Amino acid sequence: AGAHRQVSAEQLRARGNALFQAGDHGAALAAYTEALSLSDAASERAVLHRNRAACYLKLEDYTKAEADATKAIEADGRDVKALFRRSQALQQLGRLDQAISDLQRCVSLEPRNKAFQEALRALGSSMHEKMKAMSCTDSKVEQMFQILLDLDEKDADKKQKAAQNLIVLAREEAGAEKIFQSDGVRLLMQLLDTAKADLMLAALRTLVGLCSGHRSRTTAILAELGAHRLAAVLGVEHEQVSLAACNLLHVMFDSLKEGLQKDFRGKEDAVVLDSSRDLKLLIKHLLELLVLEGASAHGRDNALNLLIKVVPRKLSKETNNSLSLWVIDQGLKKILDVGSTVCGISGSLPVTENSRMSTSVLLSKLYEDLKCDAERENFHHLCEDYVRSWFEGHELPGKLRAIQTVSCLLQGPSDAGNRVLELEGIMDCVLSLCASVCEAHQLVAVEALIHAADKAKRASFITANGVSLLKEIYKHSERDSIRIRALVGLCKLGSAGGTDFSMKQFAEGSTMKLAKQCRKWLCNEAIDAGTRRWAVEGLAYLTFDADVKEEFVEDKAAMQAMFHLAKSEDRSVLYAVASTLVNCTNSYDHEEPDPQMLELAKYAKQHIPEQHPKDKPEFVKRRVRKLLTAGVVSALACMVKSENPALTSSCRELISRVFLALVEEAEDRGGVVAQGGGKALIPLSLEGTEVGQTKAAQALAKITITSNPEMAFPGERIYEVVRPLVSLLHLQRTGLENFEGLMALTNLAGISERLRQKILKERAVPMIEGYMFEEHELIRLAATECMCNMAMSKEVQEMFLAEGSDRLKLMVLYSGEDDEKLRRAASGTLAMLTALHPPICKRIPQVTVHWLEILQALLLSPSAELQHRGAVVVMNMMAAAREVAEQLIASEMLEILSVLAKDKDKP
Repeated sequence: AGAHRQVSAEQLRARGNALFQAGDHGAALAAYTEALSLSDAASERAVLHRNRAACYLKLEDYTKAEADATKAIEADGRDVKALFRRSQALQQLGRLDQAISDLQRCVSLEPRNKAFQEALRALGSSMHEKMKAMSCTDSKVEQMFQILLDLDEKDADKKQKAAQNLIVLAREEAGAEKIFQSDGVRLLMQLLDTAKADLMLAALRTLVGLCSGHRSRTTAILAELGAHRLAAVLGVEHEQVSLAACNLLHVMFDSLKEGLQKDFRGKEDAVVLDSSRDLKLLIKHLLELLVLEGASAHGRDNALNLLIKVVPRKLSKETNNSLSLWVIDQGLKKILDVGSTVCGISGSLPVTENSRMSTSVLLSKLYEDLKCDAERENFHHLCEDYVRSWFEGHELPGKLRAIQTVSCLLQGPSDAGNRVLELEGIMDCVLSLCASVCEAHQLVAVEALIHAADKAKRASFITANGVSLLKEIYKHSERDSIRIRALVGLCKLGSAGGTDFSMKQFAEGSTMKLAKQCRKWLCNEAIDAGTRRWAVEGLAYLTFDADVKEEFVEDKAAMQAMFHLAKSEDRSVLYAVASTLVNCTNSYDHEEPDPQMLELAKYAKQHIPEQHPKDKPEFVKRRVRKLLTAGVVSALACMVKSENPALTSSCRELISRVFLALVEEAEDRGGVVAQGGGKALIPLSLEGTEVGQTKAAQALAKITITSNPEMAFPGERIYEVVRPLVSLLHLQRTGLENFEGLMALTNLAGISERLRQKILKERAVPMIEGYMFEEHELIRLAATECMCNMAMSKEVQEMFLAEGSDRLKLMVLYSGEDDEKLRRAASGTLAMLTALHPPICKRIPQVTVHWLEILQALLLSPSAELQHRGAVVVMNMMAAAREVAEQLIASEMLEILSVLAKDKDKP
């Protein structure tokens, strides 16, 4: 039994080694762990611990890597591999002095090992820097605070430098701890209390460093500063200070939430409870800030944005939505108070043009976070009670606020909006106020009508009552601000036919006329931006019509006016701009009608959707060119940059669709990159809807395929492109997406070892291999070419020798296929593998009986390229091992080589 057990532990260790070489570090770890449970011998156990340490290093779990390496060293103090691995782990854990002593031991055991010497030199210099910095830090911290708090110090440059030093110091863990221990929080509080913007900014940015990723410090700072003071700073008039406070609160929330998510046991429980109490305390102050009359308008926006970021669950796998329930319970009324604000009514809260949109997004996120009907019913009741409380018994101002609330809910959680729209008297009030003589009142009502028209549930009722009413307003109102909104209402009600050309929109004043009017308003700078935004809303609907698209791209002034709005402070225009661009570039999903159904429809004289002749590819291509010339890329890049609730996932998806259309033609891609398109696509490919991420990834692939990736994605950016490209290899993606992903990765894999390592880390190799078996010859070829470049990596070369794998066999067989391009890629891979990793030469004769005839066929091929590859493989095999060389010489190979050696045309 002992012998049997020994065998299985050894087998497991061998399996672990193979898995580790193949890059599957998690599975290797499991194999070593199982082997440990079966192994009694101390020396065997030490090796397994050492191997586990290597796995943990790869998996970036440095604490466990250190523990396992230590066990190996306890068994054998001269185990240099274990010592080196422990030094790597200690270095990552910030314990540089211990890491150095391990490395010194390695060097004394193996004085000629270059890797050890190099590592020791690098570590020594970073340690020296750290020691130097630490000794200077103590006196520096006091000095900086002295300069900043000295009211008689007039030298502004000196103060600025001190502030900057403090912020930089706080970003390093050692510096942050130093400031914290040197009574820094009290001094930072004094800076905040000076009410001078530059000093407040320095204090807030330093606090970000102190709180970042450090829960206990965050808790202490919160206790000392007080949530009320932080919320008050958020509400100040100075925009930059308010934004810096918003950033600090976001960092504090993240640090506190970390504490909630970590699984604490025993005596730490008391601390965890504090964490949730602190979170709620901060949120309570944010909710109070929303309705605080003295708070600034942008402070209110920042508070809404924070609530959007920190309250609802980020991932569907988090089950706890208690924070959202608590916010609805404590603060829904306060949130609705912002959403129902009507500018111009006395006593209304100061808001910006973004406040309503942010409120709608927050309400929407809270509603989506609810898990059951009872929770949703409660939300509906609270909304209904709120609307009723304003509608009944507050005269006209109350009715206006009630209607504004309806608009806000329709733009957010539309189910709740539809419910309140059905309350008695609301709809009648909207219709009657549409005819009001007061512009502000009429605006509120017309906007509510438009938002109601958007939601199909009510559309039939509104079509009956609203169309005639909106036409009246559009024709007879004196005010552009009202006419433009009425027009959008008409567009929304009329565009039910979508992209269908034969559903001619409502007869009155044809689509073309309305679009012309929209373009005129869009270009008229005398009209305020808030109203011009509605002109874009109108175009978002009207550009379903191809004639409207054509006229719009001919009107350069209108395009540039729209791009200008897209870059402005008012972010609520983003969705309309993106929709208009999706329509102009035809980048929406095209439903192909089933040909059989078409025949049936004709037979039954039913309506058949038709495509407009101006939506044919050559028209779309021309429109794309005109948009590019007008500067569409810099507008899109600017839209993506905005950290704003209006940039919703669906809005990001629209922007990704437009980008994909813009890079369709290879000759346009350089221009798109030069104007910031490549940079903007990376965040689009990493978050948002699945469709949006895929479209952005596909656009990145197209750019990577045809341009020099190092120019298109300079510096570190090129490494960020790998993950989106790998996502195109997933099985649920289309064949075209797989193909473009493979082509792009081939390009990256040919650039550097660091990029190949990144591709390996994203677990792309098994997927690339899978596509080498694909039936579609282009995908099979792309996968083989990609593998050819990946084979420059040591890990990938090892995979070709892994037990039980057919990788090498497939490459040899593909080198004998009919498809010349596939033969080129496969034989090129063999040439490289046999040169870089000689053990492969011995394996080739074992993988298939056809190996000799395949190599001979390469040498006899009419293509010089294939002959060259074949000759390189044979040369490497001759040099690698005597028994292989004997087999080659015994065949006709010698004659073939003699003939080729004399060929003067092929030097």
